[in-house]
Amino acid sequence: MKIALINENSQAAKNALICDTLKSVVEPLGHEVFNYGMYSAEDEEQLTYVQIGILAATLLNSGACDLVITGCGTGEGAMLACNSFPGVLCGHVVDPTDAYQFTQVNNGNAISMPFAKGWGWGCELNLQYVFEKLFVSEWGLGYPRERAVPEQRNKRILDEVKKVTHTDIVYILENLDRELVKGALGGKNFKELFFANCKDERIAACVKALLA
Repeated sequence: MKIALINENSQAAKNALICDTLKSVVEPLGHEVFNYGMYSAEDEEQLTYVQIGILAATLLNSGACDLVITGCGTGEGAMLACNSFPGVLCGHVVDPTDAYQFTQVNNGNAISMPFAKGWGWGCELNLQYVFEKLFVSEWGLGYPRERAVPEQRNKRILDEVKKVTHTDIVYILENLDRELVKGALGGKNFKELFFANCKDERIAACVKALLA
């Protein structure tokens, strides 16, 4: 699995800790981590939580990643922004129980965490335990297991609803404010990471045109 890490500006200073903790958990399992920043509070491109949604949707819809790990101060803004785009189903994950139940019940492709609220002694342990619980079982098996069939049915229904209620990602990228989009996709390592992993030529062409 290709996992993209995205931090917004208010929590950028924590990127290294989050990335190191994530890698320590998932790389032994054979997953890859792609760190899209922000890497520090001093980065030239300052990602807002709205721009996190743009970046996450671009990565997921293009196949450049399979899972997005993101967040903001409370985790709420990043979650709302991600869920405003097609092809993104983002859960708000505070603790390991949230992480496990999101994978089993909701079977989404992004999580948003609070990187300021409750961030104190043992924060790195909570990060570790959350990341561990994301990968202890195959996703979408249901919780509790006797609820698996209706939960899987509801997930399929939600996927179909999103296809109707959300428009095409290329249309969205082309019609959003150009500077907003360029800021979201303007991180110093974006081009290197994105174009090496993007599987959708149409989205790749759109991104190239927007960044030209």
